[in-house]
Amino acid sequence: MKIFSAEEIRKWDQYTIRHEPVLSIDLMERAATACTDWLLKQYPDAPSFGIFCGKGNNGGDGLAIARLLMDRGTPVSVYILEFGHKGTDDFQQNLARLHQLPGTDIHFIQSDEQLSPFPPGQIVVDAIFGSGLNRAIEGLTASLVEHINQSGCEIVSIDIPSGLFTDHSSRGNLSVHARFTLSFQCYKAALLMAENAAFSGEVQVLDIGLHKGFYEGVSSRLELTDDTLIHSLYRPRNRFAHKGNFGHAILLAGSYGKTGAAVLAARACLRSGAGLLTCHIPSGGYNILQTAVPEAMVLTDFNSSFITKPETDLNQYDSIGIGPGIGQARETAGLLKEILRSCQKPLVLDADALNIIATDAALLKQIPAGSILSPHPKEFERLFGPTGNDFERMEKALEKAAELNAVIIVKGHHSFIATPGGRGYFNSTGNAGMATAGSGDVLTGILTGLRAQGYSPEGAALLAVYLHGLAGDLAAKDLSQEALIAGDIIDYLGKACLQIQ
Repeated sequence: MKIFSAEEIRKWDQYTIRHEPVLSIDLMERAATACTDWLLKQYPDAPSFGIFCGKGNNGGDGLAIARLLMDRGTPVSVYILEFGHKGTDDFQQNLARLHQLPGTDIHFIQSDEQLSPFPPGQIVVDAIFGSGLNRAIEGLTASLVEHINQSGCEIVSIDIPSGLFTDHSSRGNLSVHARFTLSFQCYKAALLMAENAAFSGEVQVLDIGLHKGFYEGVSSRLELTDDTLIHSLYRPRNRFAHKGNFGHAILLAGSYGKTGAAVLAARACLRSGAGLLTCHIPSGGYNILQTAVPEAMVLTDFNSSFITKPETDLNQYDSIGIGPGIGQARETAGLLKEILRSCQKPLVLDADALNIIATDAALLKQIPAGSILSPHPKEFERLFGPTGNDFERMEKALEKAAELNAVIIVKGHHSFIATPGGRGYFNSTGNAGMATAGSGDVLTGILTGLRAQGYSPEGAALLAVYLHGLAGDLAAKDLSQEALIAGDIIDYLGKACLQIQ
């Protein structure tokens, strides 16, 4: 699913109005109908709705929702924030329509003294500002937003929570704290940023019938992974294939006390479909790995506690993953530096491999083209420096992916995949139960396994992150988020693969 900017969404509306054709007021009615249907389905027993409107088209949406709710016999109170101007044409037309209904309850808010208490159980609908907001709210608007946030009522924001910017950071700004956000036709970047999670709540994307011609004809720098994209990446197996067709991967992983990371990465690599897997681990982990993952071949380092030197030419393998549980011992750092110097193949780099690279900026330039880096936000900052907000981190990830000619996965709830060509993807699968030790090691294994099978760096990253999250979702559904552990993600990879076939 493409992610459009506020300006692109405005153009999409205009394209629909011209090419369908449809009047803008009727397009607004379409959006309001979708919202009303959702509200009545979500809150069938709501005693009343309180709808707060600005005087722009977002407020026009709110007025149309109020009228449609009243048409269906639901008690509604409307509160219009008085800015001292008439409002947009569509706002005025919907206000006139609302006035025609008997028993209309409309209040104009002109001062703090007019902020009245909320009736018990009322559902609050925020239609004050939409996606066009470009400055922090203040004055009476700020008072209203604080009043809404302190109401104790369930809050539903239309389009985007009032106070949030669509295309850049709102960090530090006052915003409505919505329980649900009803976004039209597509996600907005702001709704996928962790810094806005407390404001946007659960996002519902409503189809309001915007013209498909615009969507198909306009490229977008950002996308949200979906079934269509993943199906286009997945490659079914030839029924005459043998294990040699699916590549030989090697994982350099583990250290004393962290052999479990090697086990998790190895199991995930094999479960993702690699034909063969060799693991280079400290000699002290030999019995553990051979017992836990009998399908993997094991090469042991002469050192029992950490890895220092592989006894094989890494260039013979189809994919190379390094990082899970390796620690940052001086000898291990030396090993990684030698690999970066001599390896001619792309790498999958995670965890302590990234932390070692972060200690020496010169190592970044030695990362082979086509590699995949999968830092969490703190590791990202160690590698590339601090960022002030999620939008800055996204832009820096895209910048560094192009600079290094590598794919960078910034892990999180909506993990962000930055590609060298300048396109960025937010992942749509996964849940908070996956915030558990070893989850990243599992992802490293999946990435390494997919690269062994010949998936491109970009394709492997997109498919791996999606499968990783989907397996986590399936596991959480059966086990709960609280009980979810990293091994469960591996156990559900098979079911995840079945879903994308």
